[in-house]
Amino acid sequence: MLRKLIHRPIAVSMIVVAVMVVGIVALRHIPVSMMPQIDIPRITVQMSNPGASVTEIEQQLVGPMRQQLAQVAGLKDIESVSRMDIGTITLSFEPGADMDLLFIDVNEKVDRAMNGFDRQVSRPKIIKASVLDIPAFYVDITTANDKGDDSATSEQKLAQLSKLVRNVILKRFEQIPEVAMVDFSGTVGVEIQCVPDMDKLSAMGIGVEDIERTIRDNNITLGALSVVNGIYRYSVHFDAQILSKEDIENLYVRHGDRMARLKDICEVKEHAAVRNGIVKSNGKDAVTMAVIKQNDAQMEVLKEHVEELMEQLRTDYPDIELVVNRDQTELLSYSISNLEWNFALGALLACLILFVFNGGWRTPLLIIISIPLSLVLTLLCFYLFGITINIISLSGLILGVGMMVDNAIIVIDNIMQRKDAVRGTGEVFVPMLSSVLTTCSVFIPLIFLNGTTGALFYDQAMGVTMALAASLLVAAMVIPVYFHNLYLRKGLRGKKRVTPGERLLMRWYVPMNQWTMRHGKLCLSFFGIAVVLIAVLFPFVKKERMPYIEHSDALMVIDWNAGISGHENARRTDEVLQVARQSMTATTAMMGTQEFVLSHTEDITGSEAIVYFKTESKEALDSAQTAMSQYLAKHYPKAKVEYKVAGNVYDAIFQTDKPDLEIRLQNVDGGRPSVALAREMTVDLHRTFPDVGIQPVAVEENLQYVADLEQLAFYHVSYQQLYSRLHQLLGGNKVHEISIGTQMVPIVVGQDSRLADVVMQSTIANSENVEIPISFLVKERRVENYKRLHASIDGEYYPVSIEHADDKTVGRMMKHCDNICGDKNSKVAVGYKGNYFESRQMIGELAVVLLVSLLLLYFIMAAQFESLLQPFIIISEVVVDVSVVLLVLFACGESLNIMSMTGLVVMSGIVINDSILKVDTMNRLYRSGHTLLHAVVEAGHRRLKPIVMTSLTTILALVPFLHRGDMGSALQFPLSLTLTVGMVVGTLVSLFIVPLEYYVIYHLKDRKKK
Repeated sequence: MLRKLIHRPIAVSMIVVAVMVVGIVALRHIPVSMMPQIDIPRITVQMSNPGASVTEIEQQLVGPMRQQLAQVAGLKDIESVSRMDIGTITLSFEPGADMDLLFIDVNEKVDRAMNGFDRQVSRPKIIKASVLDIPAFYVDITTANDKGDDSATSEQKLAQLSKLVRNVILKRFEQIPEVAMVDFSGTVGVEIQCVPDMDKLSAMGIGVEDIERTIRDNNITLGALSVVNGIYRYSVHFDAQILSKEDIENLYVRHGDRMARLKDICEVKEHAAVRNGIVKSNGKDAVTMAVIKQNDAQMEVLKEHVEELMEQLRTDYPDIELVVNRDQTELLSYSISNLEWNFALGALLACLILFVFNGGWRTPLLIIISIPLSLVLTLLCFYLFGITINIISLSGLILGVGMMVDNAIIVIDNIMQRKDAVRGTGEVFVPMLSSVLTTCSVFIPLIFLNGTTGALFYDQAMGVTMALAASLLVAAMVIPVYFHNLYLRKGLRGKKRVTPGERLLMRWYVPMNQWTMRHGKLCLSFFGIAVVLIAVLFPFVKKERMPYIEHSDALMVIDWNAGISGHENARRTDEVLQVARQSMTATTAMMGTQEFVLSHTEDITGSEAIVYFKTESKEALDSAQTAMSQYLAKHYPKAKVEYKVAGNVYDAIFQTDKPDLEIRLQNVDGGRPSVALAREMTVDLHRTFPDVGIQPVAVEENLQYVADLEQLAFYHVSYQQLYSRLHQLLGGNKVHEISIGTQMVPIVVGQDSRLADVVMQSTIANSENVEIPISFLVKERRVENYKRLHASIDGEYYPVSIEHADDKTVGRMMKHCDNICGDKNSKVAVGYKGNYFESRQMIGELAVVLLVSLLLLYFIMAAQFESLLQPFIIISEVVVDVSVVLLVLFACGESLNIMSMTGLVVMSGIVINDSILKVDTMNRLYRSGHTLLHAVVEAGHRRLKPIVMTSLTTILALVPFLHRGDMGSALQFPLSLTLTVGMVVGTLVSLFIVPLEYYVIYHLKDRKKK
């Protein structure tokens, strides 16, 4: 086929142009995202019961639901967290599980458990985890010129802003085609309150229950009615629906023979409802919106449309301000732009190598053409296989860009030696195919890694495989055609000019090779040294699950450990932020229970706050965190503060917010320890390890009213009467809801008093209509309990989280805890979880992957060479490469993590490519009658320039990625460093050590034969 193609250059050119055009068109339709779309094997069940204590939530809702959900098939782990008002159960499954079927199964189990719950309990929300749950960005909306307003004016402005957001802005954002939904929080609701005049009610003999019944009875909406009149049918509409505050005021209350309008005996007022959750943007009251993108949406198009809409909203509503923060599109654009520049720089450096070693313009031109053609072919395959452009798939292209030219270099060099395009290509096609297969084969075990990691690296494996397959196709089918027409048909067949680069290379290579052959025993001892080095260094190299990534923004989670109001929470949070306000460029503070529907933001209680803040640099971020932590420790010593990475897709997939170590405290019976026991344990840990920063036990103080049954009986007051009266006093006696726009407005009958002393000073009418002080009937006491109740598949526990501790500290802490539990008088038992264990599990899995990859390499090479010995010669160089890589990681303070271990696995497939070609050449020369020594030396000379050029192009393509300028680069840095070091060492081993091994082994075999 190739023999025919070399005589039809125009046809080949037209095919190339057609492929380029189709590939460029396909590129415009490939979705762009931060990370690949993968199923996260996690389902969350959220339950709520407003007003219920943490103990009631755990015992009445979460506990029974957890027992029911524990029966779901394929369950790997189940964890629950209960707090006031809300309980959350998280179910984790084995990787690769069918999440759609499991979602149905979970729903069935939830419905079954609901049969045992109170009818007033709403059905739990069931959320299937997805990378799409992470908002593309947040939009904070505030009122302009919000300066110095009093509390009432500020609340009124916020209520108007909330109405505008719900009725207009929210809908405008959701109309954007690339937007899936918009989640929001921080709005202020409206409440209509009927406050009875108790004197008038007493004089008229009307009770509060009469008012409640009147409101309920007058809200009637009948279905469709019709009457027939002859041949015609008419619809009859009867409507007594309550639609406004005026409708309530004009209702008539009847008691016996007396009637009165509601507004004559009650004060009916419309006001802002109590804010359970407060949001502030840069210190101003705000409504925040989380914008979720469609699965197949282009990030750049989404950002463009959102910016257009925001500009239009600023024009239409000049009194509001819209600010974007936590912009994932900006992070993605920066990361991809940085990767593209690095990609171009790597390609440019690779081309520079070609000019240095080949000279002239024809040969470099051919190789330069192969890069964009192979790249376009790869992107066309991306489109056909449904792979998105993301950081992981781009990393596959990064690995492939240096190797794209390798096959072209090898083909051109062999054609120049053979002076025949067909013969020169045919001789190296099988070794090139073997090299591609060995490189691709190392990715197969990566796909089967545990967790989402395997699914994640599918895109990288496909990116490398497609890039190498495309480069092989171009090198075997396109390059020979153009080389034949540029060189062989132009009479340049016999001209071979030695470039200065080649002369310099030979001047360096020949003496080095001679020295290696003369000192064979010394050089072969490197293998023994390498094995010892691996055994010594491996235990001391730091191990992490994922590489460290620098951030200039963060989330601060504050638990005040005190029963404070929402406004006090907001005041304290703003006070803390003022300490570091100058170093912050943007802040969004969320205090109290938020309105978000999705789980992208952590659930918090009324006495907690989550603050997102952004600074100019990592150093400014560290300084701000230190200042705020010191201020909290000085002014609010009971407060608990944690700093977390601001949510993004990367953190959602890898769950990087997990602590290094989580100590799970239980009592000796396997149950949850008492608050006193947990506090005693944490104090001991803090005293023993003062530098770790162990947080105090998170507790809350609740006000508890205990009814005196004897007093209730003496004063003729029933328990139900007392409960209803307390409900009225606390503003919780909702009797109806009316719809105003898109908002449901509650109608509450009762007094507007929520202060504890006011409640106890109030009275209640008994069955004889005598007012009895409530303080006679109930006793008030304060009780302390955990703020959150945790449980897992192993039982109930209290967690002590250890952040940013090194491996030695973690080991010492576990040993200390084990010593405490080992005491026969100990009342506590401990269990352990955290990244410390997950990182070691991941490293162990990747070590197995490395061994499996080496076996696959051995099988492929054994099949190619028809030898069981020669693959050992080639694979042995991996031992030296791994030892040097570990040494560099240890010296640079880098860790062994999934990216650096992946680099080791990938390096194993890449570095042996040069050795495969060299061993193949030595075999052909030795079998053709050359002596063993001459075959080894001649093969070294023939393959010197291709080996150096292919290695340098790959290495230089990786050099631009040896920095941490953004998240994409920081993620690729350990992989790039590992590959760069491995390629440098592997090239030297291929040039000098592998030929030495070949010579020594076959020399010994020849001597045995003789």
